[in-house]
Formats: sequence, C-alpha cells, structure tokens
Amino acid sequence: MSAVTTTAPAVTEAPPAVRRRRRSLAPGRRLPATRLIGPVLLLALWAAASAAGRLDPGAIPAPWTVLETGARLWTSGTLPDDILTSLQRAASGFAIGLVAGVALALAAGLSRVGEALIDGTVNLNRAIPTLGLIPLFILWLGIGETFKIAIIAIVVYIPIYLNTHAALAGIDSRFVELAEVQGLSRFQFIRQIVIPGALPGFFVGLRLGVTGSWLGLVVLEQINATSGLGYLMFQAQNYGQSDVILVGLVVYGVFGLVSDSAVRLIERRVLSWRRTLSS
Repeated sequence: MSAVTTTAPAVTEAPPAVRRRRRSLAPGRRLPATRLIGPVLLLALWAAASAAGRLDPGAIPAPWTVLETGARLWTSGTLPDDILTSLQRAASGFAIGLVAGVALALAAGLSRVGEALIDGTVNLNRAIPTLGLIPLFILWLGIGETFKIAIIAIVVYIPIYLNTHAALAGIDSRFVELAEVQGLSRFQFIRQIVIPGALPGFFVGLRLGVTGSWLGLVVLEQINATSGLGYLMFQAQNYGQSDVILVGLVVYGVFGLVSDSAVRLIERRVLSWRRTLSS
C-alpha cells in the first residue's frame, strides 16, 4: 500500500510593484526659498490689479510707483538716514530686552525664590498693554530716545522670558536626577542640561521678540520723533503721500522678514541635533 503524500499549495508573494506603498505622514522635503512664495505672489497680485486699473492710485499706488519713490528718497539721502536711525533704536531696545529676558528667565527657572519674586511681576507686566505705558514713560524719561528704547526693551523681554521660562520648567526631572547621580556641579548642570533644554523655547521667544521690536518701533517713531521711518510715514500722512507711506511699510516688512529668517537660520544651525518635522 503506497503512502499518499499531500503538498500544501505554494504561497506566491506579490511582486514589489503590486505591494501597497505605505504613505508617509511627514510633510516631506523642505523646498528652497519657500518663504518667499507668499510675498512674491502678493506682489504679483498687487501689480496685476494696478495694471488693470482695479486699485485707486491715490490710495494704493502701483508697485513701480512705490519703487520710484523709494529710489528718489534714497538718492536724496532722506531714506538712508531714517533707516539708520530706526535700526539703531530697534537694536538698542532689542539688546536690552534680550539680556533682561534671559537673565530673568534663568533666575526664575532655576530658583524657587527667584520664581516667586519674578514670575508674577512679569506676568503682571504682560497683562498691561505695553503701548499704554508710553504716556507714563514720557513723564519719567522725557520725549527723547530713552523712552523709545525702554518701550522696545519691554516689548522684547516679555516673550523671551515667557518662552525661556516655560522651556526651563518643562525640562524632564529625570535629567536633573541623572545630573545629581553623575555628580555634576551647578555650572556643569546649567551648561549640559539647562541650556540645551531651554534653547528651543528661547528661540521661539527670540523670534517673537524680533517681530515685537519692529511692531513697537512703528508706533514709537510716530510719537514726538524727528527722524526714523515712522516719522517719515507720519509726515507723509499729513501731506497725503501714500506712496511714501508704502515705502516705509515695505522697508519695515523687509527688515522683519530678514531678521526673522536670520533667527530661524541660527536656530537650525544651533539645534541641528534635533529631529523635528521642520528639519
């Protein structure tokens, strides 16, 4: 009697082309100069609407008119002087606000006593509209450059403090325990644990501070000022020169975009060790 052998049917694997490809949930590779697409598109729509006669030239001049006005102001020397004055004010206020924000965040984030003394005061300051302090600061500091720089510094230090302090408070306590087990000194703990852990939040606050310095400057240069881009725009308003006002707005916008891009570039270089969606 012969044995009957049975063989199981062979399982054929689908060819690679037929296999279902898993869809990636990541946003994909970063495209070059993507941040310029929006402004370029807006400029193209502005030029097209102006060429088609859809915009009132008296209210919104064409881009080429604004460019001609900017070239005329630059040639006459008015625009370079005003730009230099505005940059000096923004840089001075930003530097003071940066140092104050970081110092206060470190004092409040590394000490319970510092947090008790500083955090509530900063949040109270945050609840008060900063531009509402202008009349009081004029009485205290006069109508010169000092009060303008002080207001810009306040606008800058608040977001830097809040984000840096939040990043410090969010450091995992297991890293602190590890530092204690390894016997790190206070300085080593700050350098190896605190600073790397707080850098992501610090850069978020830095970007907000850079933007805030320009926003505050626009308002401050229209109050008791005799120079600067805001003063140039205020004078143009009195004479109905909308093209000059747009020149000032464009310069402010370019400065804000360039400074924010510079901070983002530094952030990517400093935090190159992180694996994030943006990277």
